[in-house]
Amino acid sequence: MAGKPKLEDVARFAGVSPTTVSRVLNNRGAISDKTRRRVNDAIAQLNYHPNEIARSLFVSKTHFIGLVFPTTGHPFYGELIFQIENILSEKNYKVLICNTMDQAEKEKKYLDMLLANQVDGMIVGAHNIGIETYQRAHLPIVAIDRKVSDTIAVVSSDNYGGGRLATEDLLNQGLTKIIHINSVPCEEAPSSLQRRKGYEDVMKEHGLPFKTYELDYPFDREAKIQILSSIFAQNPAIDGMFISDDMTAAIALSMVRKMKRDIRIVGFDGTETVTTCVPELTTIVQPLRAMAQLAVDLLLKEINNEFDGIKKNYILPVTLRRGT
Repeated sequence: MAGKPKLEDVARFAGVSPTTVSRVLNNRGAISDKTRRRVNDAIAQLNYHPNEIARSLFVSKTHFIGLVFPTTGHPFYGELIFQIENILSEKNYKVLICNTMDQAEKEKKYLDMLLANQVDGMIVGAHNIGIETYQRAHLPIVAIDRKVSDTIAVVSSDNYGGGRLATEDLLNQGLTKIIHINSVPCEEAPSSLQRRKGYEDVMKEHGLPFKTYELDYPFDREAKIQILSSIFAQNPAIDGMFISDDMTAAIALSMVRKMKRDIRIVGFDGTETVTTCVPELTTIVQPLRAMAQLAVDLLLKEINNEFDGIKKNYILPVTLRRGT
C-alpha cells in the first residue's frame, strides 16, 4: 500500500464500513466482538494511526485547545504557554500553538485554521485582529492580558500595582530621577498603560518629575540596544529606570555596567528564564502558573457549560523579586 493507510483502507481490509471503523476507534455504538476484532486486526496489520482531529469529529468534543500568542520565543509567553499546556494535558486536552508574531494576517489565518479543525476553545494572548472577528467565532475563549471582546473573560496580573511597586522600590533606595520605558499602549492591550499609570502616580505623589518612553518594541536584541543607547544619551542624569519587560531590562542592565553608570533598574515579568540567567535583575514577578491555571479553569467551565455567564477581568497579584 502506497503512503499512510487511511480509515477507508482499514474499512476495506476488515470488510466493514468506515462508520463502523470510526465507532470502534471511539468505542461508540453497538459493535459485536467479532466485528471489533476484525477492525482491530486490520488496524494492527496496516499499522494505521488515526488522526486525532478527524476521529474526534464523531464525538461531541475534539479535546483540542488553540493557543494564540505573539511568540513562544519571548520568555513570558513561552513559559506561560508551557504552564497552560501542562495543565491542559493533565485534563486530557491537547494544544495547537499559534505564533502570530504580532501580524494581523497571520493571526487571522491561525484563527481560521483553529475553527476549521473544530477546537473546543481558545486561550488568546494576541490582539492584532478586530474584536468582531473573535466574536464571530462563537467558541469558548479566554484572553490573557488582552481585551479581545466585552463578552470574553480576561486574566491578567496587577499591572497598575506592579508599576507602583517598581517605582516605590526605586524611590526607597533614595533615587529621584527615574524614567519609565514602556511599549506603546492600545485599548486592546491595557497592561502597558496600567504600568505607566502606576509609575506616574507614584512620582506625582512624591512631587517628582517623570518621563515615559513609549516604544514600538522590536523582538531583536540589536534594535533594542540602539533604542536604549539613544535614551541613555538623552538622560545623562538619571539614577533609576522602570522597564516594562525583563528582556529589555536585562539588556539595559548590561549596558549600564559597561558604561559604568550608577543606574538602578527594575524590570517586569519575573520569568524563570530571566531570573536564572540574570539573577541580579530586580523585577516584578507575574504569577504565571496561577494565571495559566485560572485561564484553563475558566475555559473548561465555558466548554462544559458550567460558566456563570459573567465575563469580567480577573486580576492576580504581583510580587517584587529583588536581584542578587
